[in-house]
Amino acid sequence: MNLDDAQRKKVAAWIEEGAKLSDIQKKMETELGITMTYLDVRMLVDDLKLMPKDPVVVVPPQPEPAPTAEGVPAEAAGEEVGTPIAGNVSVTVDQVTRPGAMISGKVTFSDGNTGDWYLDQTGRLGVSPTVEGYRPSQEDVVTFQTELQSALAKLGL
Repeated sequence: MNLDDAQRKKVAAWIEEGAKLSDIQKKMETELGITMTYLDVRMLVDDLKLMPKDPVVVVPPQPEPAPTAEGVPAEAAGEEVGTPIAGNVSVTVDQVTRPGAMISGKVTFSDGNTGDWYLDQTGRLGVSPTVEGYRPSQEDVVTFQTELQSALAKLGL
């Protein structure tokens, strides 16, 4: 589809505003009166050499170690640190989805263990821990699912 300069500028502005391809498809029809399939919009954006912006997923900062009486972090002083706070789980979404998954990302559990998570084509959620045989606490699993839902909602998924 051939667009005039004003229409191209509108599409570029929508991309700059962070619009997703589905948003652009709707705006093309409502604002410009042009009906296009999702694939057509995708090819149009590619032809215009535009790149949709990846949404920013905010990962909560990790807490600093508790200081000892001398002001040195407990780990550095050789002291045993208490149990991590349950629920301090961070989730990120990959910009490039791993093969065989609809969406994927990384997770850091409250005890510092990490893993890769993925959602396959059948809708099953899986987690591959970095440390073989690792199993997160039940509290971490619940928090992970909540954080994942939140991250995906921010992406409009």
